[in-house]
Amino acid sequence: MVDQFVGTWKMSLSENFDEYMRAIGVGMASRQVGNVIKPKFIVSVAEGVISMKTQSTFKSTEIKFKLDEEFEERTADDRVTKVGSAGCIDPSLTRLAANGEA
Repeated sequence: MVDQFVGTWKMSLSENFDEYMRAIGVGMASRQVGNVIKPKFIVSVAEGVISMKTQSTFKSTEIKFKLDEEFEERTADDRVTKVGSAGCIDPSLTRLAANGEA
């Protein structure tokens, strides 16, 4: 179920991101940078642990978790959140291009 997402992904489109960042309280300087970078997103799985890395010249983050287990995430803007991962991911909800190809 997660295997179809394993690989390196590159953002090709970002819509309404500035409005989202403003709504969650991200400052103007960080929003300006966030609106122009195109991060890489790397998904891997090892021994049942999913790793999701976001890499950019501005900031890189990584979260690791197991499906169906709650975990703590530190977001790129340094907020700490509790996240519950669902055991089913619907690929129709994504608009990503595998390996940077649109």
